[in-house]
Amino acid sequence: MTVLPVPTRGVSLATAQRSLGDPAIGYPLWPPLTAGCPRTSTGAIAYPLEVAFDYGRGVGDLFDDPPAPGFERWAPLLPPLLPGGGLGEGATPLVPTPRLADWAGFDGELFVKDEGRNPTWSHKDRLNRVAVGTAALGGAPGIVVASSGNHGAAAAAYAARAGLPCIVVTSASAPPAIRSFLLAYGAAVLGVPTEARWSVLRDVVERLGFMPVSNRTVTHTGHPFGPEGYKTIAYELFLQLGRRIPAAVCVPTGYGELLFGVWKGFRELRTLGVADRTPLLVACEPATRAPLGRAIATGQPALIVEPTPTDAYAVAVSVGGYRGVVALRESGGWAEALDDEATREAQGALAREGLWQELSGAIGVAGLRAATAAGRRFDEPVVCIATSSGFKDIGVGEATIPTVAPEWGAIAATLCREYGIGG
Repeated sequence: MTVLPVPTRGVSLATAQRSLGDPAIGYPLWPPLTAGCPRTSTGAIAYPLEVAFDYGRGVGDLFDDPPAPGFERWAPLLPPLLPGGGLGEGATPLVPTPRLADWAGFDGELFVKDEGRNPTWSHKDRLNRVAVGTAALGGAPGIVVASSGNHGAAAAAYAARAGLPCIVVTSASAPPAIRSFLLAYGAAVLGVPTEARWSVLRDVVERLGFMPVSNRTVTHTGHPFGPEGYKTIAYELFLQLGRRIPAAVCVPTGYGELLFGVWKGFRELRTLGVADRTPLLVACEPATRAPLGRAIATGQPALIVEPTPTDAYAVAVSVGGYRGVVALRESGGWAEALDDEATREAQGALAREGLWQELSGAIGVAGLRAATAAGRRFDEPVVCIATSSGFKDIGVGEATIPTVAPEWGAIAATLCREYGIGG
């Protein structure tokens, strides 16, 4: 394979914004078009934009070294980064999990990419390293995010790092750990009814000029630069697997930003001549909503669905986005819809491997098990992305443990009764 010429490390090759609704339509790189493509979007569908790069300038030896924390290494393939704006994000562990493979019914190499090891314990750090830095570089007076979970925590941390005010529009259902993150980072936290979060976010954008780093359109577009941060997961997987491309990647999916970013990273590896193929992507989403799977099944670019309850709150979205459709269509992948029971079983199986994930973070493993049970066959290796620490889950801190008298008879009885040890 031929690797293209070498640019100066640290210099972004980003050139423009490009519409996903019509890739022939381009816009200047600045300012980020956070309301979607002005020419292809309608009142019913908002088409996101992606960042275009001058790949012809090449990346030289960018993929020769092992992954290291921080995004500066990947600067040529990212939008311009705010100097000093990082927190050591990325370079998360890739954990081999043979017992988990047996549990999932997969006869091959299975790895878990543990995104809970990022600075605020979730994959959202990758998006916010890029999006919040963009706000600072563009002179925005602050950022605003509508989130009751990981996105708000990460946005608040990276805003603090950049010296920007951060407004988080959240709801009373936010887990206690998330509320603690937000307050610790000094964010201005507004608790509003869940259905009012988006209108409040739009008011902040229009009245204060803050840059939104979450969605403000009828179907999901989000920040056009943010998903570029997720591409680094693909770069890391390629290097961590010994310069191999996985056969499939199972991705927890809400709005589809992570799914699209991972896909674009693998697509770039092929475009740059670093790799000669791309993986299948499997989008794993809650069965009670599943806007991406339903959009694919009905041939639509994005759907809005009823906000039916699910405990997998971090991927519980009712507004779909076109990015996910693009990622599945181009990768040849599909969507798996998982109920909470299946996802909770996957969460337990991960914990028995020593990996504690919030419920939403385990849904990729549940998706692999469902796919193999349905007769899907994968080559190897397969990677499941696990998106966030179990500390972020709803109800964490409410667990109880048995109280036992410190005599062996009572101890032995408790071990047997509660934990199945001894007998």
